Amino acid sequence: MKRIYKIFVKPFEYFWNGLGAVFSFLFNPKGERQKAGYILMLVFILSFFAFFVDFPSYWDKSVGYINEKFQTNIPNFRNIPFSLGLDLQGGSYLVYVADMTNIPKQEQKEAIDSMRDVIERRVNLFGVAEPVVRTSLVGGEYRLIVELAGIKNVSEAIKMIGETPYLEFKEERAQKETEEILNAQKEGKRLDEDPYFKPTKLNGKYLENSEVTFDPNTFTPVVNLYFNSEGAKIFEELTKNNVGKRIAIYLDGAPISAPVVNEPIIGGNAVISGDFSVDEAKELAGRLKSGALPVPIELISQRTIDASLGKEDLQKSLKAGIWAFVLIAVFMIVWYRIPGILAVISLLVYSVLLLAIFKLLPVTLTLAGIAGFILSLGMAVDANILIFARMKEEFKTGKPFALVVQDSFKRAWPSIRDSNLSTLITCVILYMFTTSLIKGFALTLFLGVLVSMFSAVFVTRLLLKLFSGLKLEKGKFLWYM
Repeated sequence: MKRIYKIFVKPFEYFWNGLGAVFSFLFNPKGERQKAGYILMLVFILSFFAFFVDFPSYWDKSVGYINEKFQTNIPNFRNIPFSLGLDLQGGSYLVYVADMTNIPKQEQKEAIDSMRDVIERRVNLFGVAEPVVRTSLVGGEYRLIVELAGIKNVSEAIKMIGETPYLEFKEERAQKETEEILNAQKEGKRLDEDPYFKPTKLNGKYLENSEVTFDPNTFTPVVNLYFNSEGAKIFEELTKNNVGKRIAIYLDGAPISAPVVNEPIIGGNAVISGDFSVDEAKELAGRLKSGALPVPIELISQRTIDASLGKEDLQKSLKAGIWAFVLIAVFMIVWYRIPGILAVISLLVYSVLLLAIFKLLPVTLTLAGIAGFILSLGMAVDANILIFARMKEEFKTGKPFALVVQDSFKRAWPSIRDSNLSTLITCVILYMFTTSLIKGFALTLFLGVLVSMFSAVFVTRLLLKLFSGLKLEKGKFLWYM
């Protein structure tokens, strides 16, 4: 009989006492519990609104019913959509091949990496959500793969990339060399060579900035070019070796101007002059500023990716996330009892706050990004496990409940801090030195770890403080196995 009472009746008694304690706290809070309760109330209010930022349709349906029933005019919640990447919402997929004819073999890898960075910077200016720009080497050819989420019009995507100009400087050939090429071209040979100018090392790779100014003599608009330190040295050497000769400036394979070098130019500044209108000069300067390609590129493949595949992937990812949360919740409740329930509440707060942050920043969600979010969910529960395992040891010492909570968090904090800090450092490194696909994973994991530390260390601790001084704290089997 005593065993039956302990198994079936005692838990309901604890539940009833806990319910009474909650009402007692709400109407007559005291001390630490009062402070914890007020802070938790603010956290739950914030989470309440964060939930409707995540899922505004629930708010809209509710206020729609209230407005209709009571003739009120409660506004709908602002609907901010999640920003989705190419793999989830579809878009344009372009493949370019880079022309490395005039690039020494040892410099080709650096040139293609520079071109990737330039194009990524260029499409970012057009507001494309997390563009994926990566390179590959196929059959001795360097290729550039560009994925633009949300851009369904392929011609628009091609125009976006094609508007990034290829800037290069060429030096004048010797008269003898020019005649040799012209004679060869009459015989149908060397047709792909410029008989008057030959390539140099200086190209758009070294361009740092560009701006429009006006020629003080003719008052016509010109475009000033500013090279980085390496480009300035190359330009100085180039002008020093070509005093009295012409240096031609080519843009997208066409000569723009070919001024004569009167003296070596020091400082890394060049000028593009021509028959420009003010608007044309501004457009050219803007295009060069956003990124001049270090090598020419040619489009060899283009296609539009349908969003239906992305929708299927998104549903599977969300399903995986829900299952992960449910299994974690079941494990925590079964293994840790009341602390497990509090951890699940803390995880709910974590989830709605993090999703709201994803919307408000906004963070572009790809499949890799969703993986980062789910992984951070595991990091969040990991902190709780460290705390609860420590609580079990502290309970065995016979300390009061309030002291158990305090010492458990104090002694678990160094492990939580160090593990999460190492993850944050890894995320920063991944974000700084990898491509866009990995950056999405790193960013969601970074934000997830930050919010998980808040939920585990702050929210869970406040929830545990609510039980200090209650009869429930005496039931050790409710706190650990």
